[in-house]
Amino acid sequence: MEKDSSFLFGGISFNRKKFARDFDRFKEHRTIDSSLENLEIPENEKSEMEDERNTSVVKKRKRKEKKTGSDSVEGFSVFKSSKLKKEAASEENDQSVNELLEGKKEYYRQLERDAIFRKEHNIHVSGSNIPSPLHSFAELRSRYKCRLYLLRNLAELGFKEPTPIQRQAIPVLLSGRECFACAPTGSGKTFAFVFPILVKLKHTSKDGVRAVILSPTKELSAQTTRECRKLAKGKKFYIRSMTKQLAKSKDFSKLRCDVLISTPLRLQFAIRKGKLDLSRVEFLVLDESDKLFEAGMLEQVDFVVKACSNPSILRSLFSATLPDIVENRARTIMHDAVRVIIGRKNSASETIKQKLIYVGSEEGKLLALRQSFAESLNPPVLLFVQNKERAKELYDELKLEDIRPDVIHSDLSQIQRENAVDNFRAGKTWVLIATDVVARGMDFKGVNCVINYDFPDSAAAYIHRIGRSGRAGRSGEAITLYTEADIPFLRNIANVITSSGGEVPEWIMSLTKKKWRKHRPQRETISTQPDI
Repeated sequence: MEKDSSFLFGGISFNRKKFARDFDRFKEHRTIDSSLENLEIPENEKSEMEDERNTSVVKKRKRKEKKTGSDSVEGFSVFKSSKLKKEAASEENDQSVNELLEGKKEYYRQLERDAIFRKEHNIHVSGSNIPSPLHSFAELRSRYKCRLYLLRNLAELGFKEPTPIQRQAIPVLLSGRECFACAPTGSGKTFAFVFPILVKLKHTSKDGVRAVILSPTKELSAQTTRECRKLAKGKKFYIRSMTKQLAKSKDFSKLRCDVLISTPLRLQFAIRKGKLDLSRVEFLVLDESDKLFEAGMLEQVDFVVKACSNPSILRSLFSATLPDIVENRARTIMHDAVRVIIGRKNSASETIKQKLIYVGSEEGKLLALRQSFAESLNPPVLLFVQNKERAKELYDELKLEDIRPDVIHSDLSQIQRENAVDNFRAGKTWVLIATDVVARGMDFKGVNCVINYDFPDSAAAYIHRIGRSGRAGRSGEAITLYTEADIPFLRNIANVITSSGGEVPEWIMSLTKKKWRKHRPQRETISTQPDI
C-alpha cells in the first residue's frame, strides 16, 4: 500500500483544490510521524517506553474488567450469585412441596386413625370434612379451649369417658357444622348438644335468646332444663323453660334469657303474641326430632324454624329413631350437615333384654301382669298403655295392690304430672303407669323393667318405650305382651329385637312384614269391676 495519503480516496473522486489546505496539514503530520520513526532511541529508554505502554494497557484492561464485572478469579463464577439465588429458591420450593406432601400423608393417616376409632365405637358418619372424634374429655381443653368450669362440672356429674354419640356430635357442633344424629336411648344425647351450646355462648348476654331447644313434651323440656343448669353451674347463664305462665305473661324483651327450652306450641304462642323475638338465635336444637316432625307438630315446628331467622344459625336434630322421611325433611332446612348414626339406625340398646309374651286376649294381660308381679317384682317398673283412658282403668285395677302404683297422663295438671315423675324418681312409686308421653326422652335412673301392656303402635314407639330402661350402659329388661290382634305386626318388633342382639322364635321371623302407620286397635276395657 502506498505511503501516500491518496490511498484514502481510492475509487472516490474528490475536489483536491477545494480541500487543498486540509491535505497540506495532513501531509505535515505524516512527515512528523515518519521523522519520529527515523529517530534512534537508546535501548534502556526503549524498554522503559515499552514497560509504560504495557502498564497502561494493563490498567486500561483492569478498568474495562471492573466496568464489565468480568474479573477472572480461579474457582469463582461471574454467575455465582444468581445461581445461588436459583438454588435457594429451588430448595425452598422443594421444601414446601415436601411439607405439602407430608401434610397430605398425615391428613390421610389421621383419616385412617379416625375410621378405626369410629369402627371400635360403632360410630357411622357421612358428610364432608368431618371432625375427628373425641378420645377423652381432656381434648375439649386442648382442641376447643373449653372453659375449666365445664370440665369441673363434668367431673362432678360423674362423666369419665364420652359416650359414642358425645365423641362425634360434640366435635361436629363445636366446629360450626350442622348435625342430625341418631343414637340409642340412654346414650347421652342431651349432653351431646347442651355442652357445645354452653362452650360457644361463652358468657351471658343482653342480646336476647341465643339458643332454643325444642322438645315434644313438657316433661322432657323440664328435664332438659335441669340437666342444662347442672352443666352450667358456676357460670351465670339465664336458662329458662317455657311454662304456660311464662308464655302468657312475660315479655322476653325485658327478660334476660340465653337458653330457652320449650315445646313448639308454647313457643309459637309467645311469638304470635309478640312477646318473643328469635331473630338472634345462634343455636336451634330439635330434640326427639322424629316426634316433632309428625303431623300434629310439624306446622308448629316449621313456624319456630322460620322465626329463627339468623343467617348464621346452627341447627341440629337428635333422636333415638330417624325415619327416612324425617331425614329428608331435615336436609331441606340444614346446610352441609353431618350425619351421625350410633350402632344400627332405628335400633334399641343392646343392654336391654327383650321378651315377647303371648297372652291371648285382653283378660289374659291382667292375669299375666299380676302373675309376673307375684313371682318377681323388681321396682322401679314402667307400664305403657295405649291411651289415657286405659291408663286410668289399669291404675284403678292396681291401686289397691301392694305395688305402690301411680299414673301419669295428659288429663293431669302440670303439678300433678311433675309430682308423679318426682315420686317415681325418688322411689316412692314402684310402678308408674304411663302413655307414650313419658316414652320420649325422659331419663329415669335405674328403671329395671319396662312392660308394654298394650302393643306399641310403631317400631319407633317400641324403641322409645323400652329405652327408659338400660340407660347409660346399665342393664334392663323389656317385656311386650301381645294378643291375637297384635300378631300381624309382630314381625316389625321382632326385627328391632334381632337387630339389637335379641332372639325371637323362627315362626315370628317367617311372618310377612306388614306396613303399618299406627297400630291402635279398639281394645276391650281393662276394668274387671262390674257396672253398677
